[in-house]
Amino acid sequence: MTDLRTERGLAVELSDLTRIYGPVRALDGLTLHIEPGELVALLGPSGCGKTTALRILAGLDTATSGTVSVGGKDLTRVPASKRDMGMVFQAYSLFPHMTVIDNVAFGLKMRGRDGAARRTRAGDMLDLVGLGEHADRYAHQLSGGQQQRVALARALAIEPSVLLLDEPLSALDAKVRVQLRDEIRRVQIEVGTTTLFVTHDQEEALAVADRVGVMNAGRLEQLAPPAELYSAPASRFVGEFVGLSNRLPAEVRGDVTVVLGQQVPVLPGSATGSGHALVRPEAVSVVADAAGPATVATVMFLGPLSRVTCSLADGTHVVAQLASSDALRLEPGDPVRLEVAPEPVLVIA
Repeated sequence: MTDLRTERGLAVELSDLTRIYGPVRALDGLTLHIEPGELVALLGPSGCGKTTALRILAGLDTATSGTVSVGGKDLTRVPASKRDMGMVFQAYSLFPHMTVIDNVAFGLKMRGRDGAARRTRAGDMLDLVGLGEHADRYAHQLSGGQQQRVALARALAIEPSVLLLDEPLSALDAKVRVQLRDEIRRVQIEVGTTTLFVTHDQEEALAVADRVGVMNAGRLEQLAPPAELYSAPASRFVGEFVGLSNRLPAEVRGDVTVVLGQQVPVLPGSATGSGHALVRPEAVSVVADAAGPATVATVMFLGPLSRVTCSLADGTHVVAQLASSDALRLEPGDPVRLEVAPEPVLVIA
């Protein structure tokens, strides 16, 4: 993380947060530290508590217990209107009777900034998100992706201490989501605002965040940089939830396990004795072999990569992800040999 981002951002601390709704414990002792200028994504299934955590940080909900602080200041009992946070939701929530630039300047107007200053600031934010030439249009004249860019510009215009993004891309089509996802990351790095991004989309979280937190049943299962989270899951839930994994029979012997007849290292937290190794598809190689113990079942073309499913003699299916140039040489029914890369795997009981 650059020094500039650290200088501009403030640290966020959620300490031992619980939130109970009747019989439901939406948060169960959540503790999360976000570094100044950092973008942390909270990822997890519906009902895991990620949006509840964001709403408590925003002041839109109240924790049953625990504390919230920003920049070392306790905000636990401070109302949302006094927390100096910018928010972008799934719904664009633009004022239909206002032009784009007036939408972006609205928060500044509420803070008493004079007309010339707020128009200049709003114009700068529109330039930042690539919509400067659309300043005088209305919401209905913009695409969904453009409207969400306006919402982002509006959130940033007030120079918030923290930016909160709650499923901001889920209403957009796939191509626009990727474009705006990359735009959000570019803007966040340039502005340096400490950011909490809530999403159920794994690709989104892994692509934009400095660190990703995986939540399950109100608890934080793991918080780590994207590459570490993917390659070294700390628990069975993380290993099975993030990305695709084969569950292959494995026998742990000390600090290694035998998978498909090959020895590979095991990750900390792995089960002992017999279990199942979680092996990523890209860690499996498929080699044409007339005497091979596996058979190609299907070949699925996905562009530059293809997914090849093979069947073992005992009926176990193994999925491999290969370059399409290699995968398309294989056909259903071909005998093959499977090899596993010597990378650490998590073995579950």
